[in-house]
Amino acid sequence: MTIRNLEGFFEPGSIAVIGPCRHPGVLTQKLVACLQEIEAGHPVTLVGIDEDVPFHGKSVRSVDALEACPDLAIYLATAEAAPETIAKLAAGGTKAVLIPSPGYETWPEELMQACREAAQTSNLRLIGPGTLGLAVPARRLNALLSAEAPEKGEVAFISRSGAVLNATLSWAKAHRTGFSAVVSLGARMDVDIGDLIDYFAQDYRTRAIVLHLEGIAVPRKFISAARAAARSKPVIVIRSGKSRDTGGTGRTHAGRLARTDPVYETVFRRTGLLRVHDLDEMFEALETLSHIRVPRCENLAVVANGRSLASLAVDRMLDLGGKFADLGEETRSALSDISRAYADLDGTPAASGSVILKESVTPENITDAITTVLKDPQVDGAIVLQAASAFQPLQAIAKAISDAATADRRRTGRRKALVAGLIGGDGAVRAALSDSRIPNYASPAEAARSLMHLAHDAQAREFLMAVPPSLPSSFTPDVQAARAVVEAALEEGRTWLSPPEVVSVLTAYDLPIMATEMAETPDSAAELSRRFFEETGHCVAKLISPDLPFKSHIDGVRLGLESPDAVRHAAAELIEKTGRAFPEARIAGISIHPMLEDRHGMELYMGLAETREFGPVLVFGHGGTSIEENIDIALELPPLDLNLAEAMIGRTRVARLLEGGPARPALDKAALGAALVKLSQITIDIPEIQELDINPMVSLPSGLIALDARMTLCHPEKRPGRTGASRLAIAPYPQEWEQTLTLKGDRDVFVRPVRPEDEDLFKAFFEAVTPEDLRLRFFAPVRDFSHRFLARLTQLDYARAIAFAAIDPQDGKLLGVVRLHADPDHQTGEYAVMVRSDLKGFGLGWALMKLIIRYAKADGIETIKGEVLKENTSMISMCQALGFTVGTSSDDPGIALVTLPVKDVPEEA
Repeated sequence: MTIRNLEGFFEPGSIAVIGPCRHPGVLTQKLVACLQEIEAGHPVTLVGIDEDVPFHGKSVRSVDALEACPDLAIYLATAEAAPETIAKLAAGGTKAVLIPSPGYETWPEELMQACREAAQTSNLRLIGPGTLGLAVPARRLNALLSAEAPEKGEVAFISRSGAVLNATLSWAKAHRTGFSAVVSLGARMDVDIGDLIDYFAQDYRTRAIVLHLEGIAVPRKFISAARAAARSKPVIVIRSGKSRDTGGTGRTHAGRLARTDPVYETVFRRTGLLRVHDLDEMFEALETLSHIRVPRCENLAVVANGRSLASLAVDRMLDLGGKFADLGEETRSALSDISRAYADLDGTPAASGSVILKESVTPENITDAITTVLKDPQVDGAIVLQAASAFQPLQAIAKAISDAATADRRRTGRRKALVAGLIGGDGAVRAALSDSRIPNYASPAEAARSLMHLAHDAQAREFLMAVPPSLPSSFTPDVQAARAVVEAALEEGRTWLSPPEVVSVLTAYDLPIMATEMAETPDSAAELSRRFFEETGHCVAKLISPDLPFKSHIDGVRLGLESPDAVRHAAAELIEKTGRAFPEARIAGISIHPMLEDRHGMELYMGLAETREFGPVLVFGHGGTSIEENIDIALELPPLDLNLAEAMIGRTRVARLLEGGPARPALDKAALGAALVKLSQITIDIPEIQELDINPMVSLPSGLIALDARMTLCHPEKRPGRTGASRLAIAPYPQEWEQTLTLKGDRDVFVRPVRPEDEDLFKAFFEAVTPEDLRLRFFAPVRDFSHRFLARLTQLDYARAIAFAAIDPQDGKLLGVVRLHADPDHQTGEYAVMVRSDLKGFGLGWALMKLIIRYAKADGIETIKGEVLKENTSMISMCQALGFTVGTSSDDPGIALVTLPVKDVPEEA
């Protein structure tokens, strides 16, 4: 659903506990005891509670006896009575209903659907059953059936498991970590994890979000919410249930390789979430990211009072992909009197970023060493490792580290990471560091993992904002030709394409594939091979059966055939042998191909898998007959750009071989990246292609060529909305909105949705806009068009935002732009529009506004809103002419708030 009415759970003005309890005893007593502590202003009423519980507030016999329905109802009564009670509460204005349980509890789906229908009339929200409840410590709201009550803090924790929740709260109490909110989800009758991510992403009390989950009910919403949240605050996720995962479809290699947990790993990486794999790692990440988050954490330094301590941390950081800073001469010189040099460190990966302190250093020396290292412009973060010695107790060392952190926070410039490892320190010593908001640990390995959490979090955000290069403009796929092939096969009731049909589809997308002929008999196979032998010395014959897709598993390939007669003999043998071994299998015939003779090629794999949770997933890796045994693969969600494709290739072991070596040439890595993007485009344009194998895809020193491919088909489910035909979990570039608009004087402009690679286009556009027009658009002078600033304007989640660029068809320059950003409910969108200063009066602003209104109507957005400086009279006049109402912002009397109910706009608008 949405984030509407979620404040009923987290900011209720009144609460009612509704019984009699279906789990009598401890549950009611524990819950009422928690609620007794709520501060005045949150009145609690017991409704129908017949147990003897100590309660000094108001009690009534039934919901009908309530003077007014509460904001939050905590429902303890029987499952069967829930729909009727929820309907009464919804009619009375209740915003939220929590249905707690002392442990695992499920209700029949029919009963839960009846509860949803009862709640829908007023958008009343439901959490449970099977939830332990929730808490908001800052508001002293505790309706949580946990062993420990959470303390006030800045972390929102959402858990699927009651045991994980209790373990986390116990750890948090011991480590003095607090929470902005704690939520136990339960059966997800209504509110799901995507709703809560959206809510806490906007919550000013929340600095970090921690998720425990097993599955995702609404993948599109989760991905969109997670991507938005991760840009503004760290989101840590731990997933359990890997051992209970099921495999893919089994119809293709891709379907067998895209197993559930690696797909989740791909989703978390794509959305910028920091995945951890066990509770210890989750606690480390929580300790770290609840204290600090830095914009960059790539070049790291180590400060230690022992070489072996430093080596233990460095080894772990290298395992996790750490890179080390090259400390400058000024830094080395400043530290020369208090640090030691080791000849055997020279040449090691961390030598240039390591500082080993002498045993005789004072606390002041330690402070100076840390601040000096952090001032070095080559350093993004530092790990400080200290063990007690006869010269310095850990209490003094901890204070020295705290003093360094305090001094560094006063330094101008970007913030840098600082993580401490106090080896042998007790809780009291480390608590002093926690009070100074320094992540600190008891071992080098833990401290190293902590610093790498910061590094991976910064890398994820940087990757989310990376500008991808554009595909060559020459790539213009013949979508209609490919669709015609697929539609003809579906009309015949087929779920597989024949080899020649596969060739037609791939050729339409400029994906090179070996020429193919299909023969039904050995004689026709021999005849069809003759044209190939005119150009090559050898051919290949393959047995084709829709029931036996894996040819290598049935010895269904014959290589190195030297003549048409050899082809005839091989075809006859394949048909006879396969028919005898698999009498029930349908044999479609024999495919004939020229044989690739290039000895420098490398067999790779590309594929498309269908997953239950996230739809299509792209697969890349080392190819050949043993692909499922090697399992050297990487997964990614479409749509892809060249950055994502390059990163996908880089996550495989085989990627190192693409660079070439002394005895082999480098292979065309750029062609591989482009091929993956083209494969991604197929999934966008033709959702009827369910799965796809290209194995092998041979990478060559120049270019590539597919030697074998197969495709399975489906009838995709149609959903309501603008992207109803798409099976993708991430909304793709909306190409259907590309169009030409005609302005005054019959001037044409090309308008298309904004793409991530438009950053340079926007920079040139802003440089052509007057400072006054920039002030009117951004409500303040704008002088710095940084990458971060431009990325926010060009990198869009098309599921909740759109921007249209008006481009001069003659010179390709940006003339104007309009954007609309929907709220998480997808009910209201905020617009902004800007036209180049020298183009006013041509009607471009008017045309772009009418376009964004049409888009909002097609996308299901009910209301468009915007803020306009009142001195911007031309914009206000245009809004009035388009039907907007004009009011005054409650925050600033100098700002006009313009509003347009989209449903009231005539269709021709």
